[in-house]
Amino acid sequence: MKLLFVGDVVAGIGRRALATVLPALREKHQPDFVVVNGENAAGGVGITRKTAQELLALGVDAITLGNHTYRHREVYGYLDEEPRIVRPANFPKGSPGRGHTVVESNGLRLGVINLSGQVFLEAVRSPFAEADALLADLRGKTDAVLVDMHAEVTSEKVALGWYLDGRVLACVGTHTHVATADARVLPSGTAYITDVGMTGPRGGVIGVKKELAIERFLTLTQVRFETSTEDPWLNAVLVEGDSGGLATSIRQLLVPAE
Repeated sequence: MKLLFVGDVVAGIGRRALATVLPALREKHQPDFVVVNGENAAGGVGITRKTAQELLALGVDAITLGNHTYRHREVYGYLDEEPRIVRPANFPKGSPGRGHTVVESNGLRLGVINLSGQVFLEAVRSPFAEADALLADLRGKTDAVLVDMHAEVTSEKVALGWYLDGRVLACVGTHTHVATADARVLPSGTAYITDVGMTGPRGGVIGVKKELAIERFLTLTQVRFETSTEDPWLNAVLVEGDSGGLATSIRQLLVPAE
């Protein structure tokens, strides 16, 4: 199995970067599945029906979300309708959407789980306990499982990676928009990286126009952020797995979109 996971797609520039780069990546690497984190796809914060459908139209198999899932109220019904989109499973159970799904391609079944960290983010249940419950539910229903851990602090992500080692194909981190240098296959066969990075403007400050971010830091005043358009890149990882649903390799793909 080959899995291409794309880090946080930011606004229109990120969506265009994905549309520009993805066809060549598909041709070169022939992934069985493409999964994208889209929680910043709509104007840099959240996702809408239109932006989700734009990503799915590119041939994306599943979309994961994060702490901005509910920024746009109009998407709530769509989260219930569209099984290929998942929001953090450890959000309240009655909230719109689902926390995991199973997608199929080339005769293979991939379970996709989305979790939120609890340190500096809002989630009502431990991602560790939630992962246990979901893996029990998915037993026998998938050939491999991907976990997107959308979290602020590196320690929480690293700990979950170790906790899930040997039980999932990959545990990948999202949210900070900065790719980390620790991609590896853990000893029991789980591909891990603390943060995949961002598909968006590297010329800004985690997606925001740099002059606006600098002004905020210099003045501590309220500054209306706008998405940068400078130097778009795609950040992703390519994970290869064996017939037992465990990883044999993980490789970072950091690709300029211009």
